[in-house]
Amino acid sequence: MLYPRESESRQINELNGMWDFRADMSPSRNMGFDKQWFAGRLRQSGPVIPMPVPSSFNDITQDKQLRDFVGWVWYDREFFVSSDWMNKRVVLRIDSAHYNTIVWINSKQVMSHVGGHLPFEAQVNSYVNFKGPNLITVAVNNTLTPTTLPPGTIKYQNDPNRYPPGYFVQNLQFDFFNYAGIHRSVRVYATPNNYVDDITITTTVSGANGMVNYTVVPAAASGATVAVVIEDANGQQVASGSGVSGKLTVSNAKLWWPYTMSSTPAYLYTFKVTLTSGSDTDIYRLPFGIRTVSVTSKQLLINGKPFYCHGVAKHEDSDIRGKGLDFALIAKDFNMLKWLGANCFRTSHYPYAEEILDQADRQGVAIIDESPGVGITQDDNFSNASLAHHLEVMEELVRRDKNRPAVIIWSVANEPASNKPIAGPYFKAVIGHTRDLDPSRPVVYVNNKGYETEYAAQYVDIVCVNQYYGWYSDTGHTEVIGLQLRHNLRSWYQKFGKPMIVTEYGADTIPGLHRDPSFVFTEEYQRDFMGEYHKVFDQLRGDFLVGEMVWNFADFLTDQGITRVVGNKKGVLTRQRQPKAAAFLLRERYYYLMNQTLPGSHYGYQYGGPKCQAPSVIIN
Repeated sequence: MLYPRESESRQINELNGMWDFRADMSPSRNMGFDKQWFAGRLRQSGPVIPMPVPSSFNDITQDKQLRDFVGWVWYDREFFVSSDWMNKRVVLRIDSAHYNTIVWINSKQVMSHVGGHLPFEAQVNSYVNFKGPNLITVAVNNTLTPTTLPPGTIKYQNDPNRYPPGYFVQNLQFDFFNYAGIHRSVRVYATPNNYVDDITITTTVSGANGMVNYTVVPAAASGATVAVVIEDANGQQVASGSGVSGKLTVSNAKLWWPYTMSSTPAYLYTFKVTLTSGSDTDIYRLPFGIRTVSVTSKQLLINGKPFYCHGVAKHEDSDIRGKGLDFALIAKDFNMLKWLGANCFRTSHYPYAEEILDQADRQGVAIIDESPGVGITQDDNFSNASLAHHLEVMEELVRRDKNRPAVIIWSVANEPASNKPIAGPYFKAVIGHTRDLDPSRPVVYVNNKGYETEYAAQYVDIVCVNQYYGWYSDTGHTEVIGLQLRHNLRSWYQKFGKPMIVTEYGADTIPGLHRDPSFVFTEEYQRDFMGEYHKVFDQLRGDFLVGEMVWNFADFLTDQGITRVVGNKKGVLTRQRQPKAAAFLLRERYYYLMNQTLPGSHYGYQYGGPKCQAPSVIIN
């Protein structure tokens, strides 16, 4: 499923904008199907409101019931298809809708998809009218079950003295808000009837040359010819070939590097495919980079050189738009990432928009590409049905992002119950399947369990752990962080003998809150907390530690609840906007890592070096 790109043979019509919208508030949530709302305009069967696409629907109105709605919501709008496309292949594509989606054109079902965050499409020539208006209707259901990714449960409250009839709640198994709706672009695009269906590129380096292995999948009649050309960043041809597969050599290749590893980072070539079949010619251009990723027992290597993942975990949501695609937000995020000195981030805890990954490719920011496998904690989340869906999701993710140089690691899950024996065969299957799909990248999942009772880490290439000593355990006691963190990381390495990334660490902080001596939630506590972590990271970085990632980069929404800390156990997170964790501290740490001759403490406020002037307040 190639990303839609215009060319001499391909045209795109975006359907983004204001759509008509209605949530099915009926007790069964099935009135829309019972009354066949897809049979005509939604406005003809009841009231509608305008809803922006792309966006989450939750924060658009002042309606609390809609913000927290669980069930089917309905969208529709009219669109036109040019008569010039009548003799072409016409495709409807939705880049992401959360979670279960059914699509009709002119009252006829054309496609459905289970799962959020990933694209789906269908050819629609037989459904569209080329000589007048067309109606597209989309129904989206955000209900999570034990077999969805992420999983969840529905709980019905049957006490008539406390709840009205049919009352239910969606229980989440993860710590972020379950935003829903059509989150990314909706497009209709046209290609020739004989077309390029898929491209796979892998690269190696031999001396000064880049070796480009390619496979083109044509959807064409027999006898079609395929010509390929590699162009440099200036559009000059540097290699060419023919046939559906082969190996091309780029002499004196410019490699793709993260921006902290090279003065000329993120170099992209263009792989141009021309397919000819009879009177049809299809042209597709795919940006790609020449680079390798490998792992030793103690190192993560990019192009054969050690790479230290100095970065952040993120979320995709923001005010009003929820998880809706927003180019201004993408641009601001990448400016802040580079201002902070972050050279990588994890797409916690689901695949991010392709437009975000475009910028990672172009700006030299490495990506740990994570599936929506977050919250796999209950026994029924490890069922055969769950496994089958997880394998399918990994196929969709790898198919979408396999050609991206910025994607250096696949992550199949975040914080699963890997301390359960059933997790062993489950993750052996998921990790093995992902590795079969793409042997060129390491495969991981992110762990928050103990090394003593671990059943799945033996199958990963890099051990990734989330650590919160001094926050969720021994809260307020920064004096024990170093001892506990150092012992834990060394114990993981001694048991599994694999490089490690601390994929989360951090302390919730309220901007502007101060106390001396430091106290939890103050800026001073965050400084002290992170300083203890940084001391350990600096000791282990030259050994087996290959990355550190702050939780969290920027604001994100969680579900409503009350925070409780009982003993060493974390309670439910409150519904709140998280502060941008450790923004200036991470920035100062960047300068320390890039130039360790700077005077002063590398984890506090007291830099005196000429390259760094810390802001006076935390970024909010």
